[in-house]
Amino acid sequence: MRLKLHCQNRIGILRDIVSPFADYGLNVARGEVGGDQGNAIYLHVPNLLYAQLATLRPALEAVPGVFSVKRVSLMPSERRHLELDALLSSLSDPVMSIDMEGRIVAANRAAGQMLGVRVDEVPGLSLDRYIHDLDLPELVRRNNARVNGLRLKLDEAIYLADIAPLHSEKDDVASLAGAVVTLHRADRVGERIYHVQRQELRGFEAIFQASPRLAGVVREARRMAPLDAPLLIEGETGTGKELLARACHLASPRGQAPFMALSCAGLPESMAETELFGYAPGAFEGARPEGKLGLLELTAGGTIFLDEVGEMSPRLQVKLLRFLQDGGFRRVGSDEETYLDVRVICATQQDLPRLCAEGQFRQDLYHRLNVLAVHIPPLRECLDGIGELAEHFIDRAARQIGCSLPVLSEPARTRLVNYHWPGNVRQLENVLFQAVSLCEGGELQAGHLRMPDVGAAPGLGGVALEGSLGDILGEVEKRVLTALYDEHPSSRLLARRLGVSHTTIANKLKRHGIGTA
Repeated sequence: MRLKLHCQNRIGILRDIVSPFADYGLNVARGEVGGDQGNAIYLHVPNLLYAQLATLRPALEAVPGVFSVKRVSLMPSERRHLELDALLSSLSDPVMSIDMEGRIVAANRAAGQMLGVRVDEVPGLSLDRYIHDLDLPELVRRNNARVNGLRLKLDEAIYLADIAPLHSEKDDVASLAGAVVTLHRADRVGERIYHVQRQELRGFEAIFQASPRLAGVVREARRMAPLDAPLLIEGETGTGKELLARACHLASPRGQAPFMALSCAGLPESMAETELFGYAPGAFEGARPEGKLGLLELTAGGTIFLDEVGEMSPRLQVKLLRFLQDGGFRRVGSDEETYLDVRVICATQQDLPRLCAEGQFRQDLYHRLNVLAVHIPPLRECLDGIGELAEHFIDRAARQIGCSLPVLSEPARTRLVNYHWPGNVRQLENVLFQAVSLCEGGELQAGHLRMPDVGAAPGLGGVALEGSLGDILGEVEKRVLTALYDEHPSSRLLARRLGVSHTTIANKLKRHGIGTA
């Protein structure tokens, strides 16, 4: 059991506090001083029972200078360790701390994967086993300063290393205790620059709003962002639900606090519960002895984003509902209530009212989540802005690849407009990145666009229904001819495919401007 004693900062108070435990034959395994002015003492007493605490509490509160005694789930050092571990685990790059003999002291999960061992097997390994052409400790001694972008080879892969020296006291060579090494895959540096460029624009400015309909969605979200209430974002996969959630977070009074995201899709119930709510020390076999902080605690004061909330299990729905009602929850394996101030933003591509009617989603939870709601339309309903959006992605891809900026040809633009985009904006971005990588000239052609024929366009999806019947049929005719022209790139071949005369097809191609580029 772990205790926190709010007390006066005076000489001898720790001795007076520990004395009653000795009288009961209880061993105090560890003690820490905390608080802003050393006015809190934390004790870890492994064998202390609830009944004993009830007897001990009056004796502890009778110690001069002790104001209160209460149970806590973690010692301050344990909490710092968990927060640091969570931070390192969230990094995709391998990070290692080494001593001055080249042995690894600590590492994150990515480093363990790189070295081919479990993360708990990394400490004690010598880097000499993996890096043969560099004496890293000698490099640290020789420079005694930060080194960025050092090229090194590790198990046949090329990395760029950032090395930061660690000093025990002063910043001289004699006090060097080791270094922190961060490794970046050399073949992914372009991708890293690309992601940095993506973050230059933050919030709503990062959302491309060429389509009037999407601009209207952003206007709605801007009005909802500052309101401290749950927000439900609906939309198909690839429409940018997390991007909109981050924008709402940044535009809210919580914008400087943490933003954490958890996808509920495909996660086993037990894993989703421990990720979201954390678990107490020794909660189950194989659990960390110090326990684990959940994303809710790591997000305290900020915003948590729950993606695909419709796939949350019934038991987790109950816990989430309880948290939305009073801000309280219990970690797995704990009977202690934790209360937090966290805003909840959820996203789903499912029809939650239908799931409620079928008994797969709690109706009371749906109403708690649906206080504020915004719907992101699919790309096929925003095709009036696809040209500008495509040029934006082409420019971004060219910068990432490091090639000259190609021009989007008219047939390629037409093909983009006529496709049904089942993967929405994310698919468009990926298709254009691949097209730019395939483009050798200065013009991006329709043949560079690799779009699979999956997720057939639903009915008249993407077809503008304004105007007369002749206008609508003309638009459908243009789409059919454009889609088939890539496989049958002449009026004779296309006429044979459609079973009409060569003259008819030639006239229609000329009328619609297909194949003239």
